[in-house]
Amino acid sequence: MESTSQDIRINKKLFGDNFKWGVSVAAFQIEGACDAEGKGASIWDVFAAKKGKILNGDDPAISCDFYNQYKQDIDLIKQLNIQCFRFSISWTRILPNGTGEVNQAGIDFYNSVINYCLEQGVEPWVTIYHWDLPHALELKGGWTNRDVVEWFKAFATICAKNFGDRVKNWMVMNEPGVFTGAGYFLGIHAPGRTGLRNFLPAIHHAVLCMAAGGRILRDLVKDAHIGTTFSCSYVEPHTDKQKDVNAAKRVDALLNRLFIEPVLGLGYPVHEVSALKDIEKYFQPGDKDLMKFDFDFIGVQNYTREIVKNSFFTPYVGASLVKAEKRGVPLTNMKWEVYPPSIYQMIKQFNNYPQIKSIYITENGAAFPDQVTDGMVDDPKRVEYLKSYLEQVLRAKNEGLKVDGYFIWTLTDNFEWAEGYHPRFGIIHVDFETQQRIVKSSGHWYADFLKGN
Repeated sequence: MESTSQDIRINKKLFGDNFKWGVSVAAFQIEGACDAEGKGASIWDVFAAKKGKILNGDDPAISCDFYNQYKQDIDLIKQLNIQCFRFSISWTRILPNGTGEVNQAGIDFYNSVINYCLEQGVEPWVTIYHWDLPHALELKGGWTNRDVVEWFKAFATICAKNFGDRVKNWMVMNEPGVFTGAGYFLGIHAPGRTGLRNFLPAIHHAVLCMAAGGRILRDLVKDAHIGTTFSCSYVEPHTDKQKDVNAAKRVDALLNRLFIEPVLGLGYPVHEVSALKDIEKYFQPGDKDLMKFDFDFIGVQNYTREIVKNSFFTPYVGASLVKAEKRGVPLTNMKWEVYPPSIYQMIKQFNNYPQIKSIYITENGAAFPDQVTDGMVDDPKRVEYLKSYLEQVLRAKNEGLKVDGYFIWTLTDNFEWAEGYHPRFGIIHVDFETQQRIVKSSGHWYADFLKGN
């Protein structure tokens, strides 16, 4: 069992002067204003309106009201000494129907956010796609329709042309493994589709879009720093028996290799997961080259590890997870294990690809049951979580591994997809009735840390 704590006194200076420090958010999770000023409906607007899809029936229509509160939140970012603000562009704010006529109010909103960041000395890092596909495109097949590549290219082109004069740090896509797996295979996220017949084409089209988006940014944005982000969980076998070891390899291929390897020109990991072999039926001539793009950096997003055992009865992958709550380990409110070495292991694993030039931790954080007491929110578990994971990032850096930045997930408590408002990940507490913000102890700790204390 690996130690979860290093004998390192965590200090910003130890990471070096060029290390980037930030916080990450996503448009659908914070903006609200679901139909304001011409915005169209996304798959998440439609999915969340269906009974039983979102925990407690929570409604994302207002959320944190970032659409109207963005100056207040960017002011808080500045006050907390946070250098970089990662946010995404809502596709349906820009193109209400997914294609066709551009909604100028959407362009104006993001111009205002970008300009206010720059006025406050905060560096904008923009994600083009963070899961909110226009519902109008889902009606045409969404990610299962090859046309999504052209739809996405048009959207990425609009973003590059309108914002690229001021935004230099870009992420094409957020966690394709999650939005295809949860949305098009398991059906627990929008749009709620299931099965391999939806999952396989969605995978391939997402890979093509990642690479196409990278090429568009390279062509249209001068001095662009281009990346894309992947969700990663450190995978270990339940026992040292060969069948469990093999099961862990299959799960690792699905969770950690499925999207990065085709982008690097290595193809899909079909040898480990034979169910993926049918993905080739969605190939067209030239796709092997179209899947590749030489990104400037890769965003690694890690929260936990998974313990895996062989499972004869689990279709396609032949493996099952040993749930963290059954293992007697520390848990977050998402029932994820608190296991700091997971982030070190994922940095190490991605460093094994010589093609990757640079790695940023573009998400890491934890949900805990926060309470407001006397106008304050004390969250020592989150402070300890952030410290212990940062120790492991520093451990990787000290070993000479590529890791050049760290972004906390997330700035404010928000709409956490199918989990609604129950899990609070923010370093800033939000009262969703009054929209009052309270900086938590973790936010104060991060501010002090970034100040060099």
